[in-house]
Amino acid sequence: MEEVTITRHEHGSHGEYHAHVFGSTHIGRLTWVERGGARVAEHTLVPPAIGGRGVAGKLVAALIADAHAHGFKVVPQCSYVAAAFEKHPEWTDLKA
Repeated sequence: MEEVTITRHEHGSHGEYHAHVFGSTHIGRLTWVERGGARVAEHTLVPPAIGGRGVAGKLVAALIADAHAHGFKVVPQCSYVAAAFEKHPEWTDLKA
C-alpha cells in the first residue's frame, strides 16, 4: 500500500482530517462538527484518483484514535463511518 499521511485541522467547533497519499496532489477528507461534547462525523470524501487504497479507513482510524486519546464520543452521521462502527464492535464505547 502506498504511504498515506493523516493531518488534523481543527477550527474551534469543527474540523477535518486530511489524507495525503505520497505522490498525489489529491486529498481525502473526513469532516466533523462538535455538538454536545461529541464529534459528529459528517462526511468522508476520497477522490477517485486516490480511491481503493484504504484512505477512508485511515481517516476513520485517526478519528477513533483521537476519540480514545481525548475522551470524546463520535456520532457516525456519515454512512462510511457508520459502517466502520458496525465492523468494529470494540468501538461501541465511543459511539454517542
